Amino acid sequence: MLMMMTRVEILLVFCMCVMVVQVIPMAVKGKTGNTTVSRSPSSSSSRMPSVVNVGALFTVNSVIGRSVKPAVAAAVDDVNNSPTVLRGVALNLIQHDTNCSGFLGTIEALQLMENDVVAAIGPQSSGIAHVISHVVNELQVPLLSFGATDPTLSSLQYPYFIRTTHNDYHQMSAITDLVLHFDWKEIIAIFVDDDYGRNGISALGDTLANKRARISYKASFTPGASLANVTELLTKVNLMECRVYVVHVNPDTGLNIFHVAKKLGMLTSGYVWVTTDWLPAVLDSSELPDDDTMDLIQGVVSLRQHTTNSVIKKEFLKKWKSKQGNERKQTTSFNSYALYAYDSVWVLAHALDKFLKAGERITFSYDPNIRRTNSTDIQLSSLRVFNEGNKLLEMIRDTRFVGLTGEVKFDEDKNLVHPAYDVINIGGTGVRTVGYWSNHSGLSVDSPESLYGKRMNRSSADQRLYSIIWPGETSDKPRGWVFPNNGKPLRVAVPYRHSYKEVVTKDKSTQGVRGYCIDVFEAAVSLLPYAVPRKYILYGDGRMNPSYNSLVNAVAENKYDAAVGDVTITTNRTRIVDFTQPYMESGLVVVVAVKAAKPTPWAFLKPFTIQMWLVTGGFFIFVGSVVWILEHRLNHEFRGPPSQQVMTIFWFSFSTMFFSHRENTVSTLGRMVLILWLFVVLIINSSYTASLTSILTVQQLTSRIEGIDSLTSSNEPIGVQDGTFAYNYLVRDLQIAESRIKPLRGEEEYANALRLGPKGGGVAAIVDELPYVELFMRYTKCEFRIVGQEFTKSGWGFAFQRDSPLAVDLSTAILQLSENGELQRIHDKWLAAPSCSTQATDVEESSSLSLGNFWGLFLICGVACFISLSIFFGRMLCQYRQFTPDEEEPHEVLEPDSQTRRGRPSRLVSFRDLMDFYDKKDAEIKEVLRRNRREARRESGEHSGSP
Repeated sequence: MLMMMTRVEILLVFCMCVMVVQVIPMAVKGKTGNTTVSRSPSSSSSRMPSVVNVGALFTVNSVIGRSVKPAVAAAVDDVNNSPTVLRGVALNLIQHDTNCSGFLGTIEALQLMENDVVAAIGPQSSGIAHVISHVVNELQVPLLSFGATDPTLSSLQYPYFIRTTHNDYHQMSAITDLVLHFDWKEIIAIFVDDDYGRNGISALGDTLANKRARISYKASFTPGASLANVTELLTKVNLMECRVYVVHVNPDTGLNIFHVAKKLGMLTSGYVWVTTDWLPAVLDSSELPDDDTMDLIQGVVSLRQHTTNSVIKKEFLKKWKSKQGNERKQTTSFNSYALYAYDSVWVLAHALDKFLKAGERITFSYDPNIRRTNSTDIQLSSLRVFNEGNKLLEMIRDTRFVGLTGEVKFDEDKNLVHPAYDVINIGGTGVRTVGYWSNHSGLSVDSPESLYGKRMNRSSADQRLYSIIWPGETSDKPRGWVFPNNGKPLRVAVPYRHSYKEVVTKDKSTQGVRGYCIDVFEAAVSLLPYAVPRKYILYGDGRMNPSYNSLVNAVAENKYDAAVGDVTITTNRTRIVDFTQPYMESGLVVVVAVKAAKPTPWAFLKPFTIQMWLVTGGFFIFVGSVVWILEHRLNHEFRGPPSQQVMTIFWFSFSTMFFSHRENTVSTLGRMVLILWLFVVLIINSSYTASLTSILTVQQLTSRIEGIDSLTSSNEPIGVQDGTFAYNYLVRDLQIAESRIKPLRGEEEYANALRLGPKGGGVAAIVDELPYVELFMRYTKCEFRIVGQEFTKSGWGFAFQRDSPLAVDLSTAILQLSENGELQRIHDKWLAAPSCSTQATDVEESSSLSLGNFWGLFLICGVACFISLSIFFGRMLCQYRQFTPDEEEPHEVLEPDSQTRRGRPSRLVSFRDLMDFYDKKDAEIKEVLRRNRREARRESGEHSGSP
């Protein structure tokens, strides 16, 4: 947080500084008071000043200062020699050394302001920038900082502070993406405890938290800390679990971290070191870093402010090297801060050029608030306000050009657009770029400039880096954590249950616990590529089942590191802890009491209803009669005396029930009817057999509950296991009254409550998870039954604190156990039970098969019989009309009145003739018809031959 300073506090700072340096007021032309004084050669507004004072603030004797000083001087020379910018106006650079001190830096800044500078380049320190920003705010002098990266400097509290480098907020976003790219969830931040370090790490914590990662420990040290203090700090850090270190320190003392880490063996395999841009600033400041320095930072990954590899940058570096000669060797090379400092001078030059071309004058005036202090012994009259400072500030913010670093343009928050960083990896004797980061595309192997024209894409699938050589000269990604070396084992809470001890319970062994869950956990841990020291701690007293919600909360509150047991994975629990992959599938089911069916001698009639029996028997007779009608004229097996033919009909009909009929069918229509009827008989036989088997073997329910829906709609009491999530699920999710729910402790209470039933003070049903119910079935030898389906789907998992890497590794181990069959073997060892029929039915009349189940079959068979009979009788009538018996005598011609009296006997004789015709064999009828046709042809020939 920034310290808010009032105007009085600012004046107090001024007073302290003036008392130290004894500022002597300069002689000023003009009137005293709030007087406007022109510093230009002429008071005429038509002429530009020939010289404009520009200040520079940086620590000369520092990594950044040694590189920035010649860069700023070169930029001023280039501006003064430029034919396009500030023609006829020279920049007069006034440099002051801040000595890397906030107090001395403030003094130097006040001394600089005495020279009526229109702007100041610097400082490089965020801490000094905080203090000086109050000064420039009062004097309205723009401050262009190339090195103050503290994110809090972008606040509205500092309107005259312009950052000409990238904000650390973006750098911390890049580190966050880098950490998550390798699936690390925790880091340890090592930083200097000043404004630069604290606020940068605070930004890192925010960006990590936004992506469900965190800083597990903040290791801070004071500026200028001794090697002993650093050693003590890193020794403490080395005892911790996390092995991913982010180092955010000053370039001048940053290598001390790696000197100590080298001695402590913290630069070996398994460690991850990531630094901010201070390390490349050190390396880039000299053309050839010494071998000792490179040996310290092998495998380190760092970020460097990205600058475009443009032509103007190459030409500038070439010109600079050729110009410096011996001075180049003394002042070292340019790092990225020097390039941003160079562009800062050009930002001011472009803004001043626009400012002066707009006809603005450079004038200063006394601040009456400062002048009032002259009543004391402290003299501040030499400090004056730049009257046009706000106008120049606006022109600076609107400046846009292409510099050595790339496109220079400010956004609405006064930050440079297109923040980007190089991701570098130190290996061997050099530095290798393994990728880039930008706020446009995240991590990529393509340069940011090539991606700005494309659609913004920050998806994790498109984040790429080249391979990295980590400490220990390995390309394998470090795990990022180990078990701490502080002698503390993993604190594993184990529920001490009253019931179902096969799952997990107390044991007298050295381990202290045993059960299915413990064996699964031990088998999974054995597959991990590292040792896991652990200590099992019983949770509960064993007299009652513990509350599993309380157990999970204890893990979330850091009372335990993990919970191993039959912990069900629920939505609410996943919000506070991390679970492994489920090692046991689970779900809630309903268990009810059943009773054995009483034996009855008439049980064989129960598969069908009375109506079904009557219709089936009727169809047997009907189909037998139809087949007899269709076969009687053709098949001798269907002929004979009437009594024999009746017996044939009944025998044939019922023998089809067993497919044992002896009579063959010869007519096409008869065969068609028989085939359809045999199909119907097959279906009826199969259904009868299945229904009868079910009736004779199944048990009957003692209640009407058939699943969770009927249980919810009833008002009968429900039993649940004490301590599990089933109670909350029934009350909160299914809205069942709490008065209906009865907590039970285990198998014995389950069985007693179900046997008593609701009327005897027990329960109508038990709602519990399937693994417990299977054990309960084994205990009661399948005395009870599960009804309905599982109405929840979940599983058991091991619970860990949020973002624990063990949860991920154990999930992988559980999958391996499942694939190699070990998980099933452990299950069979502890939980295997004889399978019980999970079906129970209420055997009543309503469960018998009715006509409604088969009316479609009967309809098809009846229609087929009707069609066959229609075809048969149609053909028979046609034959009857053509048939004339050769034995028949000519009939006597009757009078009309006698015909009337004998009309009825004539019709009876005709029906009798038809039946006689039907009773004749088909072969005889066909023979008579052929003979009649021959006689008809002969008679026709005789009539045609007579005269």
